[in-house]
Amino acid sequence: MEELGSGFFLAMHDLEIRGAGEVLGDQQSGEMQEVGFNLYCAMLDTAVKSLKQGIEPDLSSPLGITTEINLHAPALLPDNYCNDIHERLVIYKRLANCETQEALDTMHEELIDRFGLPPPHAKTLLESHRLRVLGKPLGIARIDASESGVQLQFIPNPPIDAGRVMKLIHKNKHYKLAGPDRLKVTADLHAVDERVVKVKQVFSELAG
Repeated sequence: MEELGSGFFLAMHDLEIRGAGEVLGDQQSGEMQEVGFNLYCAMLDTAVKSLKQGIEPDLSSPLGITTEINLHAPALLPDNYCNDIHERLVIYKRLANCETQEALDTMHEELIDRFGLPPPHAKTLLESHRLRVLGKPLGIARIDASESGVQLQFIPNPPIDAGRVMKLIHKNKHYKLAGPDRLKVTADLHAVDERVVKVKQVFSELAG
């Protein structure tokens, strides 16, 4: 333990074994090994951001809204594009941590610089994360886009105007409710690109 950075390495193991302890106290939590240091930091960061906004942290969802995306197409980094499995895992994690379109643009540029132009599966992966970022402010819990259309599932009490949703349903025959928390939009979307464009269009209409 004499090389550069060994102190940080030792401290990380100490956190995993004994826990980070209370932020404003002297008690050890002892639970760090249950969730891991990175996840603990993510949960703490989310709670701090909520408190700064004057909102009580949601203990039932400590990481906030996590939108599930299903474009009915492979969304991954192929082996022949990035052949190192550990590197792929790192990239997946970094993409999942992107919270803005700008951050995803930076990741996209890095992928091109390191591995070349992304193949179709990698493009679908990037677009899935773009939809995740766009859907979060609207309270979208799940996006399902297939050849027959798009279905959105909302979280309880989503931060959108219910009146706007009803206006869209009355104005457009392709829009309808598929349950108390689901909006269904019928359309012919045979290509993945068409599904992405349609989801973004629906998001735009919901946001007003």
